Amino acid sequence: MHKFKKIVVIVAGGNGLRMESDLPKQFLLLKGKPLLWHSIKAFIDAYNTIKIILVLPKAYIKKGEEIIKEFKAEIIIVEGGETRFHSVQNGLQHVNDKAIVWVHDAVRCLLTVDLIKKCYDKAIEKGNAVPAVAATDSLRIIKDEKNKIIDRNNVRIIQTPQAFKAHILLTAFRLPYKESFTDEASVVEASGNEIFLIEGEYNNIKITRPIDLIIAEKIMNDREKTIV
Repeated sequence: MHKFKKIVVIVAGGNGLRMESDLPKQFLLLKGKPLLWHSIKAFIDAYNTIKIILVLPKAYIKKGEEIIKEFKAEIIIVEGGETRFHSVQNGLQHVNDKAIVWVHDAVRCLLTVDLIKKCYDKAIEKGNAVPAVAATDSLRIIKDEKNKIIDRNNVRIIQTPQAFKAHILLTAFRLPYKESFTDEASVVEASGNEIFLIEGEYNNIKITRPIDLIIAEKIMNDREKTIV
């Protein structure tokens, strides 16, 4: 029996400028609920004993408090930092247990319970689990103002939630910040750990542009039809 507490740091510290909205994208509505709400619900549906650490911009903490009221779960709200790295760092200050810790982008609100559990199982086995999907487009890399084709079969597109044994993540986030730290896997790798990929989900899209909301609604509607 695994004696690991389950903790998720849901990062919602950004302002979402590409959404052409004054409201940060994590608070935009999808089927009547904020994107953030859907992400929280997925983790509670997966594990009803999970501890949720929600990282929000300072100006939106009260709004976050309203959203979490309806959930019967352990949820704490933490102020975001200057970058994603610093936001996660702020959240990790509330992790001091032997735990599996997921870090998840709030705006990847279509994640499934199945993916959350797969990440947990792999992290128990290997120490970390990072969901990834194969690239479907042709890819070119730019170097010295020139570009050349690269083999897309050797490329993976990285998603969240990314799951780690707590001590691995906490140790990694003691490193000084670098611009190359674009996700938790990049930080953990820099601290000397191998990263283990699992199969992600193509529907686990990141809501960054207005069109993504339309796509997300279609995916949710299709899911509801299969449940009925």
